[in-house]
Amino acid sequence: MPEFPKTVSAPWRAYYERASDPALNPPTPAPGDLAGWARVQQAVDAPMLAATEEALKSYSGHVFEYEIGGVPVVEVHPPVQMPARGAIVYVHGGAYTLYSAKARLTSALPVAERAGTQVIAVDYALAPAARWPIALDQVIAVISGLVRDRRGPVVLYGDSAGGALAVAATLKMRELGLALPKALVLWSPWSDIDAVGDSYATLADADTSFRYDRHLANAALAYADRDRHRDPLVSPVYADFAPGFPPTLIQGGTREKVAVHLRPSPCTPHRN
Repeated sequence: MPEFPKTVSAPWRAYYERASDPALNPPTPAPGDLAGWARVQQAVDAPMLAATEEALKSYSGHVFEYEIGGVPVVEVHPPVQMPARGAIVYVHGGAYTLYSAKARLTSALPVAERAGTQVIAVDYALAPAARWPIALDQVIAVISGLVRDRRGPVVLYGDSAGGALAVAATLKMRELGLALPKALVLWSPWSDIDAVGDSYATLADADTSFRYDRHLANAALAYADRDRHRDPLVSPVYADFAPGFPPTLIQGGTREKVAVHLRPSPCTPHRN
């Protein structure tokens, strides 16, 4: 069972004390096992969807499901909208292989309410049925569609794999000469899908959710072949962020597994 710091709050202490040993959780399917991943995706989505439905009962804003640029999205409007606030595009986490946008809506609802602006959650296609270029292009299609519709300035918000996907989408948009998001907010972005960095060893037993070799390694290979793992559009920690990358806020914990950055720059995502 992972050890946890004694300085955490009482609710987190209770969480850690209830948590099961992630080493005992079943391994994820083989990278190319489409049927196996489909079963896992359905199983993990179900309780999250139930949590979303429960949260929506007390949410006084509005939620819409539609498409932008041919990509399904879930748009959340706050109870009270502030004028001229633009839009926040939310890219959810889940190791590129798990969750739907609606299942992760509990992360978008409080952002919409506190920011006073709409949040558009991208329901990008999951690996291994759809691999990295597809998810990347879908995020770009949503951002570009919002720009074309003149929905105001766009801010990208992503957590875990979604945080890294937000960065990768911005990098590719910069390559293509497209209008970039005004800013990025990243929560523990999984910016290197290889097990790189000393803290993968030193913090191997600190995580209460998963083990890399047992759970994330297959997800990484389901998303991209190993020879693409250090492509900046797959693992954006290897990118050059100096020329014109938008302002970026990165939030992380004190016991994150951090990757080695090979090209120092003013904006350096770290890994989850």
